[in-house]
Amino acid sequence: MGERRRAIGALAALSLWVAAGPAEAEGTAPSYPGQKEGDWEARDFRFQGGETLATVRLHYVTLGTPRRDAAGRVTNAVLLLHGTSGTSRSLLVPTIAGELFGPGQPLDASRWYVILPDGLGRGGSTKPSDGLRARFPRYGYGDVVALQYLLVTQGLGVDRLRLVAGTSMGGMQTWMWAERYPDRVDAAMPIACQPIAISGRNLLFRHILTQAIRADPEWRGGDYSSQPKGWLATAPLWPMMLDSPARLQSRGPTRKAALALYDELRAGMERHDTNDFLYWVESSWDYDPEPGLTAIRARVLALNFADDAINPAEIPVEPLVKRVPRGRFVLVPASERTRGHNTLALAAVWKPYLLELLRELDGR
Repeated sequence: MGERRRAIGALAALSLWVAAGPAEAEGTAPSYPGQKEGDWEARDFRFQGGETLATVRLHYVTLGTPRRDAAGRVTNAVLLLHGTSGTSRSLLVPTIAGELFGPGQPLDASRWYVILPDGLGRGGSTKPSDGLRARFPRYGYGDVVALQYLLVTQGLGVDRLRLVAGTSMGGMQTWMWAERYPDRVDAAMPIACQPIAISGRNLLFRHILTQAIRADPEWRGGDYSSQPKGWLATAPLWPMMLDSPARLQSRGPTRKAALALYDELRAGMERHDTNDFLYWVESSWDYDPEPGLTAIRARVLALNFADDAINPAEIPVEPLVKRVPRGRFVLVPASERTRGHNTLALAAVWKPYLLELLRELDGR
């Protein structure tokens, strides 16, 4: 049973980045107490660049039921944020939801009110492929977080979050939540990310992907009639950056198997709309929480993985986290249980640290 669970976890981790469709399909079951899906619309939303959309739709999933104090304020709300190519359903795969939301688990849905939004540009939320294509406003993480805030406060009526946590891009947005809304967040857990501007290997990786799209003659400035194919040759870059070398070697141990893996990865990438993908990858342009770390009031537990190539352990994060008044950093050692950056999809690896943070939050 353990081997089967680990195999599902590895597949889910890869699919979170390369083929979101299968991950979402896995996330449709089982359901949890109070599980609901909905849409909320922000009106006349103004983007950082000055552009405005009359309506921005935000899709979300919630688990559990809000509990209120005598003043009517929700006291048990948790916000969980997905990674770059994921959606709310990416957080409902068995290796995440099955470790977090069940009876007696850290975010037991019978106790917590868990909010899982689809970020702007993804899933059921408003995105370029809805019709505007490359005419869609250029958004950054700041716009994504601003819309999450509107959903939580205006759409769901939650004034304060006991916890904000996220993986990869969701972790970066967790840092932004803690800085932007210091009076609204009690605790924050950014996972598999760094509190510095996107640069170095991470930026080079993203730039290769976006330049490949822009150079693809089939892209036509974003006004294509069928999905461009040329840029899909970059598909193997995702697991090369996000999976562990040992995991990749096990999936392609021979020349024949490795080339078959290339074809599989390319096919997985074809499931994405090219304009949506381009916007996802470029939307980190405004991310840089480093200058505001000292102003964070929430209790913070930042967690990375030692074999994560996109957030390499050689770049010291702990000194940055120490600037946070109540910040702590954990570097999970590489082991047979880790999968590089993709360990983020294996909650069994990092949920003990989430439990520690929740106990600290409760004063235990």
